[in-house]
Formats: sequence, structure tokens, C-alpha cells
Amino acid sequence: MTPPMTPEIHYAALAAGLTGVLWIPIIINRLREIGVWQALKNPQPDVRPHADWAYRLANAHRNAVENVVVFAPLAIIVHVLGREDSLTAAAAMIFFHSRVAHALIYTFGVPLLRTIAFAIGFGCQMVLLLRILALA
Repeated sequence: MTPPMTPEIHYAALAAGLTGVLWIPIIINRLREIGVWQALKNPQPDVRPHADWAYRLANAHRNAVENVVVFAPLAIIVHVLGREDSLTAAAAMIFFHSRVAHALIYTFGVPLLRTIAFAIGFGCQMVLLLRILALA
């Protein structure tokens, strides 16, 4: 029998899934802007999309990758060590929602809110780290 999924693992999976699908609108825009054949050739990373939103979403995607690489191991370690509780569950949930907000806010170009969303997610990562180190 499979044990129930903890909130930390659940939100780590959702954060990874979100990160995995953020590229889809970028690719659709690329297909629209340069055509299927050009888009299927080897990528040219220095070619900036014409649509500002696509450029910002590409940056949000890179940022999401950088953050899920930190968050997911922390969530897994909390789970493996059995240090999960209501605080770590809340931190995991808030982290995920802050990443959704960050991607949307970044895509729509709202600078101050983007930084706030990022800082909230970072704080959630620190909650998990402090719990792992038994400091919180």
C-alpha cells in the first residue's frame, strides 16, 4: 500500500509540473513568429522573441527552473526526515502559489509584484531549510 502523499511532496510535484509547462506558450509564440520550419531548426538562443510577453515568460521559466532546483530537494528532504508539519505544509503550498503568481506577474510585466512573489517563494524555501536543520 502506498503511503499518502504529503503536502510537501504534492507541491514539489506541482512546482515541477508548472516549470515543465511554462515553455509551451513560448514555443507557440515562436511558431507563430518565425514559422514551423524555422522553429524546428536548431534553436538560436540569442534571438529574442518579438512579443515582449514571450521574452518575459522565457525569463520567468528560467527563474522557475532555478527555484524548483532548490525547492524540490528541500521538500523531499523534509519528507524523508519526517520533519513535515503544518508549517512546512503551508510553506510548500505558499511556495507553489508564489511561483504561479511570479510567472503570471513576470509575463505581464509588473515589476514590484514580481519581486514580492519571488521573495515570498524564497522565504518558503528558507522555512524548509530551517526545519531540516532543526532550527525552526
